[in-house]
Amino acid sequence: MRAPKPSQQTQPRCQRRRCIKSNGKLSWVAATSSVRRIARRKIIAYPTTPHTPTNFIPITMSASTARIKTRILIISDTHSASPLQNSENDFTAFRPPLPKADVLLHCGDLTMMGLMKEYKTALKMLKSIDAPLKVVIPGNHDISLDKDYYLRKGQDVQGLQEADPDMPRRAREFWRGEEAKEAGVAYLDEGSWEFTLDNGAKFTIYVSPYQPEFCDWAFPYWRIQDRYNPSDQTTRRGIPIASNPIPDFPIIDIIMTHGPPMGIRDETSTGEHVGCEHLLRAAWRCRPLLHCFGHIHEGWGAERVKWKEGQELEAQSERNIESKERIEIDDEKMKAERAAFVDISEESERPLERGSETLMVNASIMTSTYKPWQGPWVVDLDLEKQ
Repeated sequence: MRAPKPSQQTQPRCQRRRCIKSNGKLSWVAATSSVRRIARRKIIAYPTTPHTPTNFIPITMSASTARIKTRILIISDTHSASPLQNSENDFTAFRPPLPKADVLLHCGDLTMMGLMKEYKTALKMLKSIDAPLKVVIPGNHDISLDKDYYLRKGQDVQGLQEADPDMPRRAREFWRGEEAKEAGVAYLDEGSWEFTLDNGAKFTIYVSPYQPEFCDWAFPYWRIQDRYNPSDQTTRRGIPIASNPIPDFPIIDIIMTHGPPMGIRDETSTGEHVGCEHLLRAAWRCRPLLHCFGHIHEGWGAERVKWKEGQELEAQSERNIESKERIEIDDEKMKAERAAFVDISEESERPLERGSETLMVNASIMTSTYKPWQGPWVVDLDLEKQ
């Protein structure tokens, strides 16, 4: 059945954007950095009641819990830009060399319109970053990585004289190919994945390139559709469509989506909040250490979210938040250090309380006028030892 088209009131006003170390190798199965797809039956942990998720007990460090401080570099919405092009520009943090990290997360929009030459440029940019593992998802501009969308709209968006039905296969093979693997790139499909890092830490990450329909770009879903919660956790305002729902707490350490949750770093230049209500509810259930995203360039920044306990299923999703605290950044220091740094580890002045708090980061590099002048984010946090 075709999903109902959202009413004008539920659709954000939008204007179509103009497209103007280790040994250095990553094995998909086993090596210094390893990755595996977690079986769906293992990751879905349903609540004991259909209304209030359980087991939200803050996790505290103990002598029996071995954890490793890990550095995560986060970028998004690079749109074919590279730090190298800003080598002489000291007014931006996005210039070489970016900080060394244990893992790089790229939250999508690698390109402007998903051309093969743009993917090659994006991979060259990723190669320039000093991180043994680089976890990558596409975004709405990487249109040839969304096969269904590309077969419908690719010819028009890319201005091709003839359709190229083989492009989605070639694009996917490029990001899963040997050159990308040798650069440490792990291109992920929607779902939950587990990694072991060179520093001995392991983490589980949920990723999704999708976002509410936005200016007729790729990886869309209607706002009424709930892509992130199992059917018994979908409200009466949503239609459940999740084939890979976000697991309950405490399975996931990091959520990486292209789009933001509702009300968190999602405000456009017109003042509208265009994030996803269902994603926010799923983040409340999941309570990861970190949730990173991009998509809304104007939303660049980070917030420390404290979750409420015991909300009813039909409560407005924003009521699941007790407080939001903006992370204040010194612009001059960020430019000098090539990133905005946040430490939420046990060694920090204020460690994050897992199960009660999540650090939310919008890491869009592009400004609203498509200038690569916004800074990357570096987050130090504690991960379980392998």
